[in-house]
Amino acid sequence: MIQMTLESTVEQRQAERFCQEILPQVSRTFALSIRFLPGHLGRSVLVAYLICRIADTIEDDPIASVARKTLLLDQFLACFDSADAANSYPKLVQDVTGEPAHIQLVRHTHFVFAMFRSLPARSQERVQHWVSDMVRGMQKFVTLHPQGLRIQTLDEYKEYCYYVAGTVGYLLTDLWYEHSPNVGLEEYQVLRQRCGAFGEALQTVNILKDIAWDAEHENSIYVPQRTLQEHGSSHQAILSPDHLQQNHQAIAGLIELAWSDLDEALAYLVSIPKPAVPIRLFCILPLLFAYATLRDLTQSTAMLQPGGNVKISRAEVKSLMLIGPFSVLSNHSVRWLVTQVRLKPFILGSKPVGLVVPE
Repeated sequence: MIQMTLESTVEQRQAERFCQEILPQVSRTFALSIRFLPGHLGRSVLVAYLICRIADTIEDDPIASVARKTLLLDQFLACFDSADAANSYPKLVQDVTGEPAHIQLVRHTHFVFAMFRSLPARSQERVQHWVSDMVRGMQKFVTLHPQGLRIQTLDEYKEYCYYVAGTVGYLLTDLWYEHSPNVGLEEYQVLRQRCGAFGEALQTVNILKDIAWDAEHENSIYVPQRTLQEHGSSHQAILSPDHLQQNHQAIAGLIELAWSDLDEALAYLVSIPKPAVPIRLFCILPLLFAYATLRDLTQSTAMLQPGGNVKISRAEVKSLMLIGPFSVLSNHSVRWLVTQVRLKPFILGSKPVGLVVPE
């Protein structure tokens, strides 16, 4: 019995060390944000993010067949209920392809689920519920588009974004309610009205900035075919120099949708009770980075050219990392900072940007 307990303790330590070390390799933004969350809340969000990333890597495999992806996702869901299934899962995914860090994560699925099993029971239930919803949606879209994801209509685009990102907004909000004494039932009900938009806003910005990457490396095109056709283009011509103007006009509607969702995400953030500082800290940086990226997307066509993408400058990233956390104590300051970022790159030291005055 003592030997089994020691082995379990060693496994938990290995699992937690792996999860902490792999996180910044698969998402720098969330690695920055998760560090603000304490205790069981931080652990729950870390595990939830890595589990979602594993599912996403399987869905995005540009080589695997529909049958193979569907099977792997079914077996992935089985890991929630069976430690044996989780421990054997790495043997099943040796042929999954993708970015090296993501493949390393997938091949250590057993570590992620070992950490999952150390979470409070209610947290496990919430993670399993929302990830299962996400994975069933992924399977639906993989089946609908067996030759590679090709979104056809705006409604289909919105449905896809709900499954892969809106579910994350609901999951996070459920975890806030469970773990934060500052998020009571009344606050929770307010946040639930906008939590889907919080996740979907970040997803739409990522889709827009990665149009070329997704088409070239993951065989996925998310800009609706019907919208492209209305502007004289198509999925086949999404990166064509001869259709650059038409494609840019076609994504204007998605850019407007992203602005609208980001404003809903901002309303979500300022609805989080001010004493829940760690949660507000978690939300602020992804939101600021998304606003800055969308600002640049509106003025660029780089994401519609082979090999192109849109990234905000390192100087702005550093500036937002410095000033963003100081703004979260005041809704006035948060809104002021967002307004500045929407207008132009926010770089400390370039010239005076004014004072952020708390309410």
